[in-house]
Amino acid sequence: MSRVLVLNSGSSSVKYRLYEGDTVRDRGTVERIGEPGGGPADHAGAVREILAGLDLTGLVAVGHRVVHGGQRFTEPVRVDDGVLAAIRDLFPLAPLHNPANLAGIEVARDLLPETPQVAVFDTAFHHTLPEAAATYAVDRETARRYGVRRYGFHGTSHAYVSRRTAELLDRAYGETNTITLHLGNGASACAVAGGRSIATSMGMSPLEGLVMGTRSGDLDPAILFHLHREGGLGVDELDDLLNHRSGLLGLAGANDMREVLARRADGDPAAALAFDVYCRRITGYVGAYYALLGRVDAVTFTAGVGEHAAPVRAAALAGLERLGISVDPTRNATGDGDRIVSPDGAEVAVCVVGTDEEREIARAARSVVAAG
Repeated sequence: MSRVLVLNSGSSSVKYRLYEGDTVRDRGTVERIGEPGGGPADHAGAVREILAGLDLTGLVAVGHRVVHGGQRFTEPVRVDDGVLAAIRDLFPLAPLHNPANLAGIEVARDLLPETPQVAVFDTAFHHTLPEAAATYAVDRETARRYGVRRYGFHGTSHAYVSRRTAELLDRAYGETNTITLHLGNGASACAVAGGRSIATSMGMSPLEGLVMGTRSGDLDPAILFHLHREGGLGVDELDDLLNHRSGLLGLAGANDMREVLARRADGDPAAALAFDVYCRRITGYVGAYYALLGRVDAVTFTAGVGEHAAPVRAAALAGLERLGISVDPTRNATGDGDRIVSPDGAEVAVCVVGTDEEREIARAARSVVAAG
């Protein structure tokens, strides 16, 4: 047997999948970590619980999702003491996620000392960004000192989805240009040219870019100064506002697109506006990334909203027919699984692909172990 265990440690949960080849042998999620009356007291306890319940015979690697790799980690790496220290040094760039990621790695490493541990970074796929795409127009010395640059996120999802899109189109991955739209509670767009990320909407943090469930996405930074000066809001209050009380939640009072769509159908003007703002932002990014790529073979939707909200797909691409982008109303409204929802003969395929970050992590972990 050649098994790979994938651990995806979030801020309050740990998802796991045990692969044997491409087959999922076991899967699950430990939730409500650290919550009163909930699950385990901490991530270390959650990972111990997971490992105790699995048959790990034939395990060749444990792959771990790590949100932020900074500029150091541009590909998956086998974990050693130096890698652990570097992940810890990156805590300031991902204070909600990297500590949880590290805790999972440390426990797995302690309980499975003979099994290679592989860290797979969300930011790594975007290391191919041109400097002009990664650089913010702020004072160079200040940016260097504090690590201010575009890192990008959702990298494992964009990598998997762009590769799967090429398969769906029966094209070579290295010759396929795709705009991938990861639309979940967190949302990001990516321009992928022949397997290389050349532009992505999330920036130094996952706050920039598209409108999300509770995050604002792009906005004029002067808004922060205005709210501080006129409203007296402090740094923590502004952080909470933009990350937890904005996006769909701030506009419509609901962060779940299904509820927004239901309220919109009932004539709720706030929900209608939230939907329009959400889709208009996507349209702008698709147009911009089309210009950067020069030739686009596919626009692909993924994640919870991208896979299941047909009205979002239709509205986000409306008006782009002159670019060869459109959806077939019937195909878009029906069907399941990975599929093409654009009309026959469309210049640009519009696809729906189920993301599988854990499978991408397993693939990367096997690759690292095979390389020795």
